[in-house]
Amino acid sequence: MRISLVLLFALLTMPAIGRAQTVPPPDPKPAPTAPATDGFEAAPVPPQEELYRKFTGAMENVRLAGVFTVRGREDAPPKREEYLIESVKKLPQGDFWMFKARIRYGDKDVSLPLPLEVKWAGDTPVITLTNFTIPGLGTFDSRVVIHDGKYAGTWTHGNATGHLFGTVERITPPQPLP
Repeated sequence: MRISLVLLFALLTMPAIGRAQTVPPPDPKPAPTAPATDGFEAAPVPPQEELYRKFTGAMENVRLAGVFTVRGREDAPPKREEYLIESVKKLPQGDFWMFKARIRYGDKDVSLPLPLEVKWAGDTPVITLTNFTIPGLGTFDSRVVIHDGKYAGTWTHGNATGHLFGTVERITPPQPLP
């Protein structure tokens, strides 16, 4: 009986062994697989040159008009702010852009060129200041998203921090900065 079971096992596994020998060896470089999306797919991102062209056009002769809040002073109304941007131009260094801008908030009013870093979240520009000193105003950390005629973000200046938000409006006719 013992021999019969061994013989039966050998006979049953023979076809499987034969098939296993005809399977090609695994490819040393497996084909890349798309990550699981669970039904969600990211929108395609346009080429970098197109993003840059659109950003340059969207930020030419515009006013960012809005308000900012200060954390810890939630009972105070938001304060008005305004940024006039005559132009932006991509610089050859990394993610930096030259903003020709005028900044007005509180009793401050300064016009100057600002080399600012712009990062991209997909097709959305994020103006990024990290320990950045603006002459006459001080040192700031900030992240400002520009999207669909609006801006929103966070800011820090010394021990003060808060949020800012508003609209991006075309200035017609263009107003040269002082």
